[in-house]
Amino acid sequence: MATEQPPHWSDILKKRTANSTKDERSEEEKKAEETELFTKYYTEWKGGSHREQSYKTIPRFYYRLPAEDEVLLQKLREESRAVFLQRKSRELLDNEELQNLWFLLDKHQVPPVSGEEAMINYEAFLQVGEKAGPKCKKFFTARVYAKLLHSDPYGRISIMQFFNYVMRKVWLHQTRIGLSLYDVAGQGYLRESDLENYILELIPTLPQLDGLEKSFYSFYVCTAVRKFFFFLDPLRTGKIKIQDILACSFLDDLLELRDEELSKESQESNWFSAPSALRVYGQYLNLDKDHNGMLSKEELSRYGTATLTSVFLDRVFQECLTYDGEMDYKTYLDFVLALENRKEPAALQYIFKLLDMENQGYLNIFSLNYFFRAIQEQMKMHGQEPVSFQDVKDEIFDMVKPKDPYKITLQDLVNSCQGDTVASILIDLNGFWTYENREVLVANDNDGSSTADLDDT
Repeated sequence: MATEQPPHWSDILKKRTANSTKDERSEEEKKAEETELFTKYYTEWKGGSHREQSYKTIPRFYYRLPAEDEVLLQKLREESRAVFLQRKSRELLDNEELQNLWFLLDKHQVPPVSGEEAMINYEAFLQVGEKAGPKCKKFFTARVYAKLLHSDPYGRISIMQFFNYVMRKVWLHQTRIGLSLYDVAGQGYLRESDLENYILELIPTLPQLDGLEKSFYSFYVCTAVRKFFFFLDPLRTGKIKIQDILACSFLDDLLELRDEELSKESQESNWFSAPSALRVYGQYLNLDKDHNGMLSKEELSRYGTATLTSVFLDRVFQECLTYDGEMDYKTYLDFVLALENRKEPAALQYIFKLLDMENQGYLNIFSLNYFFRAIQEQMKMHGQEPVSFQDVKDEIFDMVKPKDPYKITLQDLVNSCQGDTVASILIDLNGFWTYENREVLVANDNDGSSTADLDDT
């Protein structure tokens, strides 16, 4: 006997919607209401007696922040915000409620199992929504169901995917509330000092940072905060929207340090890990030969492979914040983040500002020649035959394909996805050498792979 095909989820939705909106009034009653509403709105539109009432009082839309000397108003504002955040926190699902939700979903799973995934159809999904309680109501909508619906032949969704969706939403709201507690201004953004306080108080909750000495905490906080501000505050306003912090992956990377079994590879690739922070700070100390806590141009010239051009380093010290011609740790962090993430728009913006000597908003042939001449000089110093600028210039314009054939803008570099290569060619001899010998390096890699394959066989 053939199994009866269950109704499609969209048919169930239409049926429930029709039942919930069924109007039992007679045609005469409907017609009378329609006429009454039409007369009311038409009279108002034509200039009836109530036409100008709504314009007499303009609703208040601006509330100024209390001044520093208005202590009582400040306290009132802080208390009201705290109460508001507490109320929002109580609206979130706690661990017990999440466990109950999982139990209900598991109880209402609909066979057959898809691979190893337990599935649920729309009808059972609505039943769980009715039993799960008012806090869960916002998750049990047709929109959420459709969002998680993929290619199941029975029109079902994965229970695990739905539960992970709920968990992610709850986590985002919890984190937003947690960050908002540090928002002193109450305007939806964090200043540098606010984010420093948040991360400092977060350190004891991250097992992967247990080994950090307390004397290093201030340097760790500075290292962590700098990444947020370098990428999320490109205009250097000194504040970041909480919404932007939640939308990027940095907070995920930071909270990944809660995992006590985080692999060595994951730690090395995570900017916020203890090994990464110690590496960056250790490099800074190694460069600081005179041990005055600052870096001169000569000291910074030994950064990485010590192949950055002197022309580029001159521009770094001209444009970046220095103290008596020397760079502090915070400015150094921006420098490192830019050079280690050259593919990112924020890093390209940093480097482009240094390359754009006349602040014109574009690079022309003169700009390219000015920086590449330093590469040619370094090649001579190493006994290499300098490469013709004309050849390099043509290759750069071919790579970038700018809108204006004589000018390269920051947007051109970002759109071309070749900005990191162009930057390396102009500022770093090692980067230029890697580009110039790319075909040989690829061939060597292929030969190495082939040899390894033969060894395996």
